[in-house]
Amino acid sequence: MFVGSGGGLFLLLLVSQSAFLPTLVAQEPTQFQAERAFGYLKSVCEIGPRISGQPGMLKQQVSLKKHFEDLGAKVALQHFNVQNPLGAGRVNLANLIVRWHPDRKRRILLCCHYDTRPFPDSDQTNPRGRFIGANDGGSGVALLAELGHHVGSLEGDHGVDFVFFDGEEFVYDRRRDPMFLGSTWFAQQYAANKFDVRYEFGILVDMIGDADLQIYYEGNSLGYARRLTRSIWGVAKDLGVREFVPKKRHQIKDDHLPLNSIARIETCDIIDFDFPNPRSGNIYWHTQQDVIENCSADSLEKVGRVLLEWLRRLGQSGAVK
Repeated sequence: MFVGSGGGLFLLLLVSQSAFLPTLVAQEPTQFQAERAFGYLKSVCEIGPRISGQPGMLKQQVSLKKHFEDLGAKVALQHFNVQNPLGAGRVNLANLIVRWHPDRKRRILLCCHYDTRPFPDSDQTNPRGRFIGANDGGSGVALLAELGHHVGSLEGDHGVDFVFFDGEEFVYDRRRDPMFLGSTWFAQQYAANKFDVRYEFGILVDMIGDADLQIYYEGNSLGYARRLTRSIWGVAKDLGVREFVPKKRHQIKDDHLPLNSIARIETCDIIDFDFPNPRSGNIYWHTQQDVIENCSADSLEKVGRVLLEWLRRLGQSGAVK
């Protein structure tokens, strides 16, 4: 993402499958499970960098596909290729699409990016070091991995699709390399009627694992999806989740822009763009400080609880309120 002006992952490849069987066969609890979500985040980080087109990303794709299929979802990879930012040739990328209740015509899109920046290029000490992307990339993956235990049992007329965007920041040179590759491809295909579904709303989550969580209204979300944005923050208020602050602070360029401007899916961005906090600003963003030690299970739980309740209310009423 880019800021403008304005004020157990279940590494099923690396861990024994039997460790997860009790989770899959036991009766699911009705509430978002913070520690399980944080366990998914730990496993995501154990993969290491998940750079588009590289082995870490491929491991993550295999693990995610198995995780969601074991939970009863239909999973597909949406392949596309892009110019290699390092030179000649093309690189194969893939968005991962997870569909719940595919028979339901009215659908909601929940999405995040699952790639990591190739390097921590904003790091003052080592801008070519190893970038883990626990918060920026990993937190959205962990959140949706946990939500997968719950959305299959949601009542109502709406189906839910999770989409994990590749190539959000396949950026080696920020002056040259484009961002939002996966979401742009997805939006273009959707606009060209290459999908057999229509989305009523979209919700993007990004950088929601910050241990010191404050999520303000994002400016572009208010412009494109005001009713949806206010509805989600209204649910947070009802639940007493004060970390959703009903004030505008940043205007962010993120994966929600292609969804709004190209696909015409009314989409908001849930993002804490002050990592570690508003007092310090965003000094951990794209640095070696974006590690799990600066993330929190409590933060994942608060965002997950709000989204799950918002989905439940949508199922009960059939409309965004």
